[in-house]
Amino acid sequence: MTLSDVFLGLGQERLEACLRQISLGKLKTYQLFERFKVRARLTKLTQDSLRKAAQKFLERMRAQAEEFAVELAQAILVSHLDMIVAVLNFLGVPHNEGFFEKDAELAKHLAEGWQSRAYGEFQAQYPEAVLTFYLNHLAHEVDAESALFVPAGAAA
Repeated sequence: MTLSDVFLGLGQERLEACLRQISLGKLKTYQLFERFKVRARLTKLTQDSLRKAAQKFLERMRAQAEEFAVELAQAILVSHLDMIVAVLNFLGVPHNEGFFEKDAELAKHLAEGWQSRAYGEFQAQYPEAVLTFYLNHLAHEVDAESALFVPAGAAA
């Protein structure tokens, strides 16, 4: 499963919810604002322009625009580093401020059912769409062939 497939599998409502959660300030802090604006093909990067671009972003995902999927994922996730740190700590995954070594053996820290456990632990603390996206993103990092995780009974 590609990262584009993760976005497509989670659907338009979750994508729109994730877009609403992007912090333009954090993009600026991490010097990602201009790069993301260019990759997103937006002349102006605002919350409103992001909201309006959701359908176009999905079309790009359908075309398997993986470089853009990575950029979009980064924009969403850098806006929620506190959630990432909390989830990784809960799962016992070694990291440095939410980042881990690319060659780290993460799978040995992720016992069966880890996504459901993490979702249950954090569903009340973080936006459902962002948490669900991150759990799928982490699974994708560990195993590109992992199945899509959609929490039972969660609103799309």
